[in-house]
Formats: sequence, structure tokens, C-alpha cells
Amino acid sequence: MVAPDRLSMAFAALADPTRRDIVTRLRTKSLTVGDLSEHYPMSRPAVSQHLNVLEKAGLVVRDRRGQWSDCSLATATLDEAAAWIEQQRADWTERFDLLDEHLRNRRTREADYQERGDHP
Repeated sequence: MVAPDRLSMAFAALADPTRRDIVTRLRTKSLTVGDLSEHYPMSRPAVSQHLNVLEKAGLVVRDRRGQWSDCSLATATLDEAAAWIEQQRADWTERFDLLDEHLRNRRTREADYQERGDHP
């Protein structure tokens, strides 16, 4: 079995709405597990499990100091995911532009045939 790559792990981690919300909350500042737990109707250990998934996916870094853990975003993996998404968007935009050009050319040819009374 092939081990999942970092990008696959990141997208799998972000598939969960709670984990996406955690990432959003960490966007502006580091927070402790306790700080994050206040925002969810679940136990601290459950929030910690979500953080474990995000940490394994390379999306969150925990800085442990004593009994506290400061959680912050690891932007490298997010940047990698954003770059992948942007590449897909660029590829699809190019394909749609080519399709649009093809359809415009076809309509022009059909209009020319009709104008001349010819059939393709």
C-alpha cells in the first residue's frame, strides 16, 4: 500500500467542517487547545483529536510548553494546496477558453455556409 502524500492528507483533513473552522480560527493568531475548545460543542480531547489530524497533515504546528499547547498554522502545506488548486483552475480556464474559441469558429463557419447557401 502506498503511503498518502502530504497534499492528499491535507485535503482529507480539510474535508471535515470542524477542522476547516479550526484552520480559520488559527489564521490570525495562535490558540491553545483550551481556547479552541470553547468554540465547539465537544470535549477538549475531541478538539485535540482534530488537531492531531491537522498536525499529521502538516497544516497545524503545536508548540508544547508545560501542560499547554499553542497551536498555529503551518503555511507551507496550505500554500502547496493553494498552488495545486490554482494550477487546476488555470488548466480548466485554458480548456474552457479553447472550447469557447472552437465554438465561436464553428458558429462563424456555419453562418458563412448559411450565407452562401452551402451545406458543410
